[in-house]
Amino acid sequence: MKIQHLTPGLLLALLVCSLGVAQAQPTDEVAVHGSPSTVTSPKHPVMIKTPGGMIVTPPSSIPPSTQGTTLKTRTMQTDLQIYVPAGWKSDEVVPPGPNYTPTPPYSGYAYETPASIACVYALLSVTTGCNPNTVTTPPSGGSSAIAIVDAFDDPFAGPDLAYFSSQFGLPFDPAQLHVVYEDGTEPAVDPTGSWEMEESLDLQYSHAMAPSATIYLVEAQSSSFANLLTSVEIAGNLVRCGQTEQNPSTHAVGTCPKTSTGAGEVSMSWGGGEFSSETAYDSIFTTAGVVYVASAGDAPGTLWPCVSPNVVCAGGTSIRRSPSTGNFINEVSWTLGGGGVSLYEKIPGYQSSISGIVGVSRGVPDVSLDSNPVTGLWVYDSFGYALSVSDEALANAGWTIIGGTSASSPMWAGILNNAATRASSFAASSNAELTQMYKNKAVTTDFRDIDIGYCGPYEGYTTATGWDPCTGIGSNQTYTGK
Repeated sequence: MKIQHLTPGLLLALLVCSLGVAQAQPTDEVAVHGSPSTVTSPKHPVMIKTPGGMIVTPPSSIPPSTQGTTLKTRTMQTDLQIYVPAGWKSDEVVPPGPNYTPTPPYSGYAYETPASIACVYALLSVTTGCNPNTVTTPPSGGSSAIAIVDAFDDPFAGPDLAYFSSQFGLPFDPAQLHVVYEDGTEPAVDPTGSWEMEESLDLQYSHAMAPSATIYLVEAQSSSFANLLTSVEIAGNLVRCGQTEQNPSTHAVGTCPKTSTGAGEVSMSWGGGEFSSETAYDSIFTTAGVVYVASAGDAPGTLWPCVSPNVVCAGGTSIRRSPSTGNFINEVSWTLGGGGVSLYEKIPGYQSSISGIVGVSRGVPDVSLDSNPVTGLWVYDSFGYALSVSDEALANAGWTIIGGTSASSPMWAGILNNAATRASSFAASSNAELTQMYKNKAVTTDFRDIDIGYCGPYEGYTTATGWDPCTGIGSNQTYTGK
């Protein structure tokens, strides 16, 4: 499989000549370009046994024990968890055939697939039960571009996406995927397999929700604040004008010509704790024609960039299914989903209708989707993940059940892309997208209000009719209202 690698260094001369792309002139407060950070990060995952199996939090999702003293040396964490059912083996994942008799929870799919997600969220004609063992029709459609921003290199990103697509009946042309290195050089791999797993999840489920869209995978040199935000700038350009430029000396990112008309989404399945100067960086998420989506986090509280008013903050839910049949029962909040009221961001205009709840501050999440790893998504990752310091990632490669709000961000990016395609109208910005969502938040054919469950510090937040800090305005229903 040939995957096209578009590097900023290679494009620099071409863009200056053919597009006249202006060189970016960032102010000091947002000049985050720099070398990778050095932080003390965990080397092995946290594993928690449950009655039905084990939940694994990979190293990339565990906050580092120390942080750098400046924003350039801060690091971001993924919002990813892995579920390993007791007694499960990867070769038990088989596509249902005409004579297949499912015996949940370990035989057949049992966990969520592109088709079952499309059914639950009414992206297709809803089949009774939306059973992952029996529904097989995935979403179709999508256009323009979705950019995924992650750290480090996943050498198997393209082949894994192709294999995943083949398994679930999704169209995929290798020409749809463009891998872009942040500074023009191939990043190192994450030896724990954590970020590679993140990239597999992000690519596969953004593609699953909008299989006809072009996908850009922008790989940052590290998980540092500086590298990831530089990559976000690159991603915005790729969505807007299909190309980017970068100063080879300073790594400052240029801007698209004002005549550019490209549109689409940027997905960021990572974040970090809020900090007092975060509002100075919110302008990064304002490229015209681009909607930015980020994960709310997998622990009580709020994360940046999800709390930015220029970002659609994607929170988490749990899908309840019958243990005996596998049929859908309902959707409730996920107790570990991030959410609450921002420490530093002011309430944006589109949230004026919920000011009685959040006061003068930004409330998150905006919307939510399935994120509980126990009700997680099938992902194919041939790089694998390490279970201990001495374990090799490859030993755990293959089909994996993944959750965390890292799942909701790329799925929302794909759903928004497909909704815009069907409406023949892409949002002009994240603010425009969120204004539309909040305008339609009470329309039951647009959103499913989640009013069962709780979340937050000390489990102190309770879901309610309308917006709440566990699930926002709720989960998705159909392609309308977005």
